[in-house]
Formats: sequence, structure tokens, C-alpha cells
Amino acid sequence: MKRTAKAHWQGTLKEGRGTLTTESGTLNNTNYNFKMRFEDEKGTNPEELLGAAHAGCFTMAVGAKLSTMGLNPKSLDTVATVTLEAGTITGVHLVITGSIDGITASEFEAIAIDTGKNCIISRALSIPITTEVKFVA
Repeated sequence: MKRTAKAHWQGTLKEGRGTLTTESGTLNNTNYNFKMRFEDEKGTNPEELLGAAHAGCFTMAVGAKLSTMGLNPKSLDTVATVTLEAGTITGVHLVITGSIDGITASEFEAIAIDTGKNCIISRALSIPITTEVKFVA
């Protein structure tokens, strides 16, 4: 399986503009620029998209692990915070909140922490990844 995404850019770093398009069409000539990436202009940026990809991958992987144990989560919600410092992504912090019958908080924590290190996106990154777990009974 291969997935593709395209980026287009015109102009200088600070005044230029670009677009992002994904194979699925979810992003279709979606605008991005310097202010969206490094300042407070509303819009997307590569770091935000990395965070979304990581949150989605991680949450799905936790759900898959729970399913193999015969558990059906009521809900799993993840926030991925990507840290960018001096032009380098220095880490991702995953915070997952889960409501699952038939499992203890410590069992859920162990699954989430292991999955945080081993989901597909985590394995693709060579940066520190931390996981925080919140269990809802």
C-alpha cells in the first residue's frame, strides 16, 4: 500500500503561499503559508497534519489492541501535541482518554504506553514520543 500527498509552493518563504493535496481528496489545494505555520494565522501546517496523523494512528492502534482482547471501547480520544523548537520537531506528546468496560486503569495505561511507542507513525519518527493516559470509568 502506498499513499500520496502533494505540495505546491510559490514565492518567498514569508510572502509565498502553498497548497496541499492528498490522494483521498480530503485535502484539495488546501492553503498553507508562513503565518499559518509559524504565527497565528488560521489554517493548516505540516506539524498540525503530523499531529493529526499520529493521533489517528495511535488511537486506532489502541482500539485494535483492545479489540484483540475482546474489549469494545466506549470511547477513545487523543490529543497529539507536536513541539517545534528552532526549526526542528523535538517531540510528540500523546494524551489519550479512554472509557472501556472490562479493563482496569493500569491495564489501559500499559496498553496505551506500549502502543505510543509502537504504532506505525511512532515507529516512523526519530524523536521522543511521550504518552499520558486518562481512564474514565
